[in-house]
Amino acid sequence: MKKIILLNLFLCLFAVGIAQAAPRYISLAPSTTEILFALGLDKEVVGVSTYCNYPEQVKNKARVGDFSNPNIEKIISLKPDYVFCTGLEQAPVVEQLRQLNFKVYVADPVNMEELFKSIKEIGQITNETAGALALIEKMRFEVAAVASKVKLIPQKDRVKIFIEIWHEPLMTAGSGSFVDELITLAGGINIAHDVARPYCNYSAENVISLNPQCIIMAYMDKETPLRLIKQRFGWDKIDAVKNGRVFNDINPDVLLRPGPRITRGLAEVYKKLYL
Repeated sequence: MKKIILLNLFLCLFAVGIAQAAPRYISLAPSTTEILFALGLDKEVVGVSTYCNYPEQVKNKARVGDFSNPNIEKIISLKPDYVFCTGLEQAPVVEQLRQLNFKVYVADPVNMEELFKSIKEIGQITNETAGALALIEKMRFEVAAVASKVKLIPQKDRVKIFIEIWHEPLMTAGSGSFVDELITLAGGINIAHDVARPYCNYSAENVISLNPQCIIMAYMDKETPLRLIKQRFGWDKIDAVKNGRVFNDINPDVLLRPGPRITRGLAEVYKKLYL
């Protein structure tokens, strides 16, 4: 009888242990990593990509390889309940993980509403629905705060802007990109809006002819941005250069990364345009 009681007790404790075991998540994209941490899932995240650098606690997590070539063996060893990825070049990795019977969620938002949808779905997967909805509400409030200022600016006074994603080759963001929407929400006019590709090479001649009033380099450089730009042939004729409105001091992660900090990037762009 005593043995039966002890056995039942052991089975109950074992069942409770299983029920209370914390879920294990791996994130292969900096954007999904930021979302998971924003939902308070620090302990549940057991692995991240080498490019995941925010928040500070992420430095203590196991690294499972870079963005394009994660270490599948390492992922298997961490026994994740879910792997969070993004689209585009991660598509082969996603397919491989699914063939290995891993549960995979792909977040690849191209605008603010799709980002909110991704946050909500990640919240549902991780049983953090309330936290996800609260995060979305906070972000919507921050977007609305900028929108309330932008609506007071007449269309004729909107600032033309060129976002330089990279310099060699010269790259920018066209229509259909998160950056293009960010510029519009901040009250700017993207000179590359007519380009039908989200991210693309762009000619210096077009920048000169379209004459932006503001240039933001979406990468940080120790060199003074105005000095860098003035070295380019013909760019000294651009209004942004003549008026000293060339910037490279916005953290590219808040400008290019579709995660919870994107509203900070929105506020930063608005400041460069109108403050």
